[in-house]
Amino acid sequence: MALISFNNIGISAMSGAVPSNVIKNYEYTEFFASEVVKDVVDKVGVVERRFADADTCSSDLCFAAAEKLIADNNVDRSEIDLLVFISQTPDYRMPATSIILQERLKLSTSTMAFDINLGCSAFIYGLSVVYGLMQSGQFRKALILDGETRSKVYSKKDRRTAFIFGDAGVAALIERNEKFGESWFSFNSDGSREDLIKINAGGYRHPSSAETVIEKVVDEYGNIRSEEQGYMNGGDVFNFVIREIPQDFKRTLEFANIDKDAVDYFVFHQANSFINSYLAKKLKLDADKLPSTLEKFGNTSSVSVPLTIVSELKEKLDSQKTLFLSAFGVGMTWASAVLNFSDCAISELTEI
Repeated sequence: MALISFNNIGISAMSGAVPSNVIKNYEYTEFFASEVVKDVVDKVGVVERRFADADTCSSDLCFAAAEKLIADNNVDRSEIDLLVFISQTPDYRMPATSIILQERLKLSTSTMAFDINLGCSAFIYGLSVVYGLMQSGQFRKALILDGETRSKVYSKKDRRTAFIFGDAGVAALIERNEKFGESWFSFNSDGSREDLIKINAGGYRHPSSAETVIEKVVDEYGNIRSEEQGYMNGGDVFNFVIREIPQDFKRTLEFANIDKDAVDYFVFHQANSFINSYLAKKLKLDADKLPSTLEKFGNTSSVSVPLTIVSELKEKLDSQKTLFLSAFGVGMTWASAVLNFSDCAISELTEI
């Protein structure tokens, strides 16, 4: 089992950035009748989202979040020894976006920087990678930048995905300190489910061509997308969730030797309201301990867990708190973590 624990590493500060462009889902009727829109939006629970403009990338959202975090916390840039950029919507195929952000943020050329390309569980995966490096190396401070512009990869004419995804970026500062105590992580992957959420073309298995960018009707419901736009099998994703996530929830708590009543907040991936309501009921969780950003930001992929912390738990993590994080998605991959937060400085959310 991929169960890992760390000591005395934690998140000392966080900030987030979202596009200023607000998409109101009930008014998103360019390609669908209003009654169809209402039915879909009522089911998924996403009322508003944020869309980046054509010139704004995930790195721009992360850069804004990082600059806010550095300024608000008077961080010495020369002490940031590690930068990890998490995204499946990077600036380029090459070079890695983390290297570009190292220069934009004016960090030292001795900074270790690399990208993590994963789906909705990536923030938790990224935390464990950074925690491990911090614990085993001589790093002073690390910066995790997690950004997605999913609005750019899903078709506006496919109602299975057109009303769900939004854009955002988050920065998290990681430091060593005894106040953080022990943290626990659980990781899982199942490549047999690779087709549940996927973009078929545009990579090196099926390179871009004139044919792959053509929009086509893809099913009997009249949904339209190209091979370079993402698709999702919502029914099978739900079946995956109800089978795997409760098991991982229990396994992680047992590994941490903690009862769920001792957890202050449960921060779940913001997939859709149906899935999140099911998990809350199945796991018998107190609604007051379940912060949510789904209604106002939608599903922001890997950013959804840290964005929920930044948006909903500001002023609530200024003392010792225990958080349970859980996320799942494309791959399929899923991960959980039990973390101690202590005096975490959370900045006001930035709009760009």
